Amino acid sequence: MHWFTAVFLAALALTTVGRLWLSRRNIRHVLANRNAVPAEFEGRIALAAHQKAADYTIAKARFGQMETLAAAAALLAFTLGGGLQFISEAWERMFEADGYAHGIALIASVALISGLVDLPFALYRTFVIEARFGFNRTSLSLFVTDLAKLAVLSALVGIPLVFLVLWLMAKMGETWWLYVWLTWAAFNLLIAMIYPTLIAPLFNKFSPLEDAALRSRIESLLAKCGFRSRGLFVMDGSKRSSHGNAYFTGFGAAKRIVLFDTLISRLAPTEIEAVLAHELGHFSLRHVWKRMGLLFAASLAFLWVLGLLIGRQWFFTALGVHAQGTAMALVLFFMVAPVFTFLLHPLASLYSRLHEFEADAYAARVADARDLARALVKLYQDNATTLTPDPLHSAFYDSHPPALLRIARLQTRHT
Repeated sequence: MHWFTAVFLAALALTTVGRLWLSRRNIRHVLANRNAVPAEFEGRIALAAHQKAADYTIAKARFGQMETLAAAAALLAFTLGGGLQFISEAWERMFEADGYAHGIALIASVALISGLVDLPFALYRTFVIEARFGFNRTSLSLFVTDLAKLAVLSALVGIPLVFLVLWLMAKMGETWWLYVWLTWAAFNLLIAMIYPTLIAPLFNKFSPLEDAALRSRIESLLAKCGFRSRGLFVMDGSKRSSHGNAYFTGFGAAKRIVLFDTLISRLAPTEIEAVLAHELGHFSLRHVWKRMGLLFAASLAFLWVLGLLIGRQWFFTALGVHAQGTAMALVLFFMVAPVFTFLLHPLASLYSRLHEFEADAYAARVADARDLARALVKLYQDNATTLTPDPLHSAFYDSHPPALLRIARLQTRHT
């Protein structure tokens, strides 16, 4: 066995066992606290709602364990099981080996197969788990329509992008990774700019906010925060789910505020204002740019590492592939990379949590901390978010701080 094969298998085992162990910890912790609402939330969240959140969390966690095992099996099938090699050889019968057409066909095939593997899990999540707890409002026809739109959009955008990346890898010499990174960064910025007006409307309906009083309140908040928006919109999120949310999207002149219709129906105007103040905190504190900068730095590092590995035959053969080439290198590298970055999850989660605390503090300054706390309690209850996650599991996966910590900090800011 090649040394890198052993390293890969060890990393895969560590990641898979680690995910399962963390999931089991979370299930045990949530179960242990299922029959009592935390003292900090007594009188604000009913025991029945707390137990529903616990059951919902456990159902998702147990199903997630199956997904973890399936993902590990699929990765082994693609790599050491010979799946990628088989796909590459199949397309070599039609296209020149490692040519542009062959590379695009290889990447598209892997994406399609991965999507088909995930499809049963997506169906079960939507039509069994979400439906069991009263959240799903997606019809089967809407699910299929969304899938078809996503497939067409992915092909229209993905094929030219993949061709450009493969061309850069072939023509730009040893520093190809830098040009690919610049292309990737520009592509992400472009998508962020056009998403609100060209992509999002393909999947949801966005209507101008008609509530004059709420609109006036929000516009006053925007002026106070120095946020210039192209409009305030209500999204028909209720056609897919009863979960509620609010966000701002876009850059520059394309910025817009989006409220889910489910959010408007459940929160008081002052609470909606506080939630938006939190989102505006991310804007004012440049969290979006900081996160994008971190993403760009990470992608640059990944592509640099790939630049070191792409000429090493052992990188391919140790992972069950003999068809060495640019497209295969891309697929192989980004397929196995998550196995080696699992232990970095807590750092990413911590960084995100710090931003959430900062946005909460900002909202407490420009709005009312009590309104944000009340809104969060309602959202935790309506979305069946557990109040008692396992601390270690939460540290690995949760981009937002646990409810107890957020509410406690908001209360201290009010007092």
